[in-house]
Amino acid sequence: MLKFDRSTCQYKSRRRDPASLTARIKEICETRVRYGYRRVHYVLRREGWEVNPKRVYRIYREMGLQLRNKSPRRRVKAKLREDRTDAVCSNDVWAMDFVHDQLATSRNLRVLAVVDTFSRYCPVIDPRFSYRGEDVVATLDRVCQEIGYPKTIRVDNGSEFVSRDMDLWAYQRGVTLDFSRPGKPTDNAFVEAFNSKLRGECLNTHWFMSREDACEKMEAWRKYYNEERPHSAIGNIPPVLLVNSAGDTSPPC
Repeated sequence: MLKFDRSTCQYKSRRRDPASLTARIKEICETRVRYGYRRVHYVLRREGWEVNPKRVYRIYREMGLQLRNKSPRRRVKAKLREDRTDAVCSNDVWAMDFVHDQLATSRNLRVLAVVDTFSRYCPVIDPRFSYRGEDVVATLDRVCQEIGYPKTIRVDNGSEFVSRDMDLWAYQRGVTLDFSRPGKPTDNAFVEAFNSKLRGECLNTHWFMSREDACEKMEAWRKYYNEERPHSAIGNIPPVLLVNSAGDTSPPC
């Protein structure tokens, strides 16, 4: 009757921009790390957001904010959510793991290896016959007093790293422990790549006659790795050049 073309009648979505809602959900989850999506929904409704729980759940899942069924005991400084970002400077994120080897006498060695994920600088390689949580703390304290404390350390779920000593040390120093998911070694890929270089270029090319001999040879390789060896991931320069533009040698351990 009015002779209007039907193509002029277009539906206009009444949906609100999800970016602001997503940002608010993330903010709530970062400050209240034990809130599930239902409690997040209650908080949003109380703040005046007109949103149903199904939408909150969908956004919650898309951001990977699902809670574990049981929180680990005493891990005060553990990350409970997947919110990793790339390191932007030295001492921003470290990665840490153990490498296993033997002396010539077949006595087992456990080697603590630490690498800076930004500069690929290796602060310490420390072989011992056995390692406990308090030994890891002592090694880290010794190294950090010389080159500074990192903001975050990525570790697996080994008994030494989930120990009370380690968690207390991280709490007192303001360091966050970023635990890998069980059965996911790629969550700590930086240290896994470093461990392969350590094994191929040092552990597999030497016999270690004693722990002192192992410490000496591994320390020599660590200095070579930091100061001379070109690293393709950082433009084929030695890691120490990213740590100190003046090219100072790595601090002794």
